[in-house]
Amino acid sequence: MVTKVMRSAGLEGWHLHTTSLASVGLCIGLWIRAKTFDEEERGSAERRALFVGLWPPMLWLMGDTLDREVRDRRR
Repeated sequence: MVTKVMRSAGLEGWHLHTTSLASVGLCIGLWIRAKTFDEEERGSAERRALFVGLWPPMLWLMGDTLDREVRDRRR
């Protein structure tokens, strides 16, 4: 069901794989930026970086699911 919606939106597996890698970079950037805040704000900034750090595995697996669906249709 969800894969059909993603396909109808024009998404392919490589789109999600690229987004996954970009979110790794975003997480690292947010984490480095968090070190520039003072102690009161640093906790919030680090939590934001950790939250973004949860995205890459989910996006990568969604891309794999779309790729697998294409392979299964070809068989």
